[in-house]
Amino acid sequence: MVVKLGNWSLGIGSEMGDVNRKPLALIILDGWGYSSSRKGNAIALAHTPNYDFICENFPSTILAASGERVGLTNGAAGDSEIGHLAIGTGQLVKGPENNISDAIADGSFYSNEALNAAYDSANARGSSIHLVGLISDGGVHSSLDSLFALLRLAAKKGIRENVYIHAILDGKDVPQRTADVYLELLGIKLAEFGIGQVASVCGRHYAMDSSNNWDRTVRAFTMLVHAEGEPATDPIEAVRGSFLRGISDEFIQPVVIQGEDGSPVARIKDGDTVVFFNHRPDGLRQLTRAIAVSDFGENAFGKPKISAVCLTEYDEKFELPVAFKLSNEARGLARVFAENGIYNYRVSEAEKFAYVTQFFNGGSEAKHPCEQRVAIPSRLDLALEAPEMGSFKVADRLLRGLEEGENEVFIANLSAADLVAHTGNLEKTVEAVQFVDTCLGGIIAKITELGGTAIITADHGNVEQMIDPRSGRPDPDHTANPVPFHIVSGASSNGHLREDGALEDIAPTMLAILGIEKPAEMTGRDLRLS
Repeated sequence: MVVKLGNWSLGIGSEMGDVNRKPLALIILDGWGYSSSRKGNAIALAHTPNYDFICENFPSTILAASGERVGLTNGAAGDSEIGHLAIGTGQLVKGPENNISDAIADGSFYSNEALNAAYDSANARGSSIHLVGLISDGGVHSSLDSLFALLRLAAKKGIRENVYIHAILDGKDVPQRTADVYLELLGIKLAEFGIGQVASVCGRHYAMDSSNNWDRTVRAFTMLVHAEGEPATDPIEAVRGSFLRGISDEFIQPVVIQGEDGSPVARIKDGDTVVFFNHRPDGLRQLTRAIAVSDFGENAFGKPKISAVCLTEYDEKFELPVAFKLSNEARGLARVFAENGIYNYRVSEAEKFAYVTQFFNGGSEAKHPCEQRVAIPSRLDLALEAPEMGSFKVADRLLRGLEEGENEVFIANLSAADLVAHTGNLEKTVEAVQFVDTCLGGIIAKITELGGTAIITADHGNVEQMIDPRSGRPDPDHTANPVPFHIVSGASSNGHLREDGALEDIAPTMLAILGIEKPAEMTGRDLRLS
């Protein structure tokens, strides 16, 4: 039979197995936020005939994608991790940074079992403690508050010697050419606590690669373990020297800080303790594996035997102590699809692959039954030379999956616009937006041809605000803006959508379109109005 919900038609059989489903595609335009302003708005400045047609002819609304509406702190910009968690689980999943922030505020951070065990062990052995992580207040991968709390914990324990910071430089989640400012702030805190030295600095391009470019990871590894890198006596001056040579924060090559005698201040060696303090797992996963996990480079790189602790769980297979774990995996779309035998196809560039898999699945890396996963290689270093990135390859694999007809649900992340926006280059971001629009047009045409439905949305804002409205400077950061939400379907051209929605409402909407009752754990609601 056909159930008519206002202007929405849904074919439902007498039993779940009798549902005659056409393909349902969720297209996540990464970083594609909504803003009414044209200034610095790469979407408004771009030629986007396909996206414009969708906006003009199909039900559209905007969704909250930041702050408390997605489980972040009030006013915090959205990010890919929490965005995909909310989209895939249909509920608010409190981000690890919230748990850490709460622990610092109520003091429980300083009694954390994993952290205290690591510090006590190092103190008893008289070995060094190395703090490794991103130094910025962007809040996406790390928090300065976490680093300062780790320093405060050492001070509380009377550990005054042999505490070293290996500073990874940002320039992606915060404005470029600001790394020296963060290092100055760190220096003030080190003086305040009376402990710690900066032992090395390195751009995140090398230390936080997440696309299996192991040559970059090895550069960071050899800096940390073998003290190989550009020698310098002052980390701030070294960074400013790179700026003068036209090298921005994230691309600064490994720098080893030397003492007065010309020897390295510190390197990670046998018996030392390493604390990885990023709260987002993907950025430090490769480097952590290289340094602290026994299955990688045991003999090839002179790997030290160390103790390590991660602030959050970077990979459940690492079997490393974790200070703050995510709550149990939410019963989101992945589990519902598995329980109902719905085959689903996930595709994205490698840079975003963890989001359409692990985070979409509620934080678990485990592959559920009925999932097919495809990762397209990413080349972040070519963002300005080839702003289309892997868009056409992602679209091609999605079209191939649609034509094969083996899956019912398709989840794709088109990330070029967001990846290029992080360079701060508005002109190239406009080009990336146009490439994404071209791919979107081909995808929608195929889904329409197959009689299916497409949901187009985003995980957070970025490309819609490339110029900081306060300073007028290039703004490569994520925003707190809402994101668009569109449903493209022959049955929905006259439908209406709620105006008070958030990312958590996407999963219940997808299940409703599929004719599946949402689980009780999902707090989101169907966005369609009857």
